[in-house]
Amino acid sequence: MIQLFQVVKTFGPNVVLNNIDVKISKGELVFVTGPSGAGKTTLLRLIFGAERPCAGHILINAINLNRISRSKLALLRRKIGFVFQDFKLLPHKTVFENVAIALEVTGLRPRLVRKKTHQTLRLVGLAPKEKAYPPSLSGGEQQRVAIARAIVKDPLILLADEPTGNLDPDLTQDIMVLFRNIHQRGATVVIATHSRQLIAGIECRTIVLNQGNIFEDMG
Repeated sequence: MIQLFQVVKTFGPNVVLNNIDVKISKGELVFVTGPSGAGKTTLLRLIFGAERPCAGHILINAINLNRISRSKLALLRRKIGFVFQDFKLLPHKTVFENVAIALEVTGLRPRLVRKKTHQTLRLVGLAPKEKAYPPSLSGGEQQRVAIARAIVKDPLILLADEPTGNLDPDLTQDIMVLFRNIHQRGATVVIATHSRQLIAGIECRTIVLNQGNIFEDMG
């Protein structure tokens, strides 16, 4: 599903990722961890196609990101959901509108957009809040909206960058239950986090980055 071969990413003189080789199979749940600055966010952005590697190759579902056009990359990214640490919600749109927009840009018929959006908001426990605006929501609720927006299009791959970094321990566990449920529905899930507490007790593969290198690959 996800393959990286000898991937190098630099920003100016700084080597952020150095000769990374990773294979993530369909349906895996994988944590990417390591200290701040280890390259976790950059790795996710490369998988998403938001960044291009300086060297090496990235294959998503057997498609080489180095060799496809921008239009085909945009189509491929419709199969990838991305949950950002800072939510990136539109403050002047309702919860419903923030989620629905992910389907509207694909050209889906309005009736199906409404149906899928309602279903997804129920899944994340936010059906009663669909007419609310993001500034009126708690941090945990805003994160659930961000997750709903990422999964409403039934992505093959779900990427999450420090999805619980701004939440308290109880809300963190609630969000992790959501991710496990999404994984059980068949998605390949990759979660970047610096928190070892987050992954404690969860039996799954963990990739540890340190200074742009894979320090460990466990599970």
